[in-house]
Amino acid sequence: MHVRLIAVGDKQPAWVVTAFDDYCLRFPHQWKFTLNSVATARRNKGELSTVAKEAEGAKILAKLKPADCVVALDESGKQESSKSLAVMLDEWQTVGADLVFVIGGPDGLSPNVLQRANRIWSLSKLTLPHGLARALFAEQLYRAYSMLSGHPYHRE
Repeated sequence: MHVRLIAVGDKQPAWVVTAFDDYCLRFPHQWKFTLNSVATARRNKGELSTVAKEAEGAKILAKLKPADCVVALDESGKQESSKSLAVMLDEWQTVGADLVFVIGGPDGLSPNVLQRANRIWSLSKLTLPHGLARALFAEQLYRAYSMLSGHPYHRE
């Protein structure tokens, strides 16, 4: 199983890069984890945000393969506990499909990306800055992996 994150926004604050990279270094090597950044589409004054969101969505969809299992991170999705994420991760690893997580831009994900997703996951009902969502995603994915591995990182 390979794991990827496709995230809109190629420029992140140093603290985001540090936190994200710290957790990604802990991922198992067999995941061959990669981050694919998509440039944030230009938002023109007076133009609907859907135009930029659709442009970002087209770039995201172009990076997906038909067999990819896609998990869109979106506020409209289902919130999961760390335990339930670990169960899902175990199922995904058993199936062995390539797993692709997607974080949208300032206006979220396009309907086309949400429709392509196999699952929609909400990190929180709170509105999160995209950099924080990126770091939180990496931490929760590592936590799920550590739970499955019997690593003491997760405490109950």
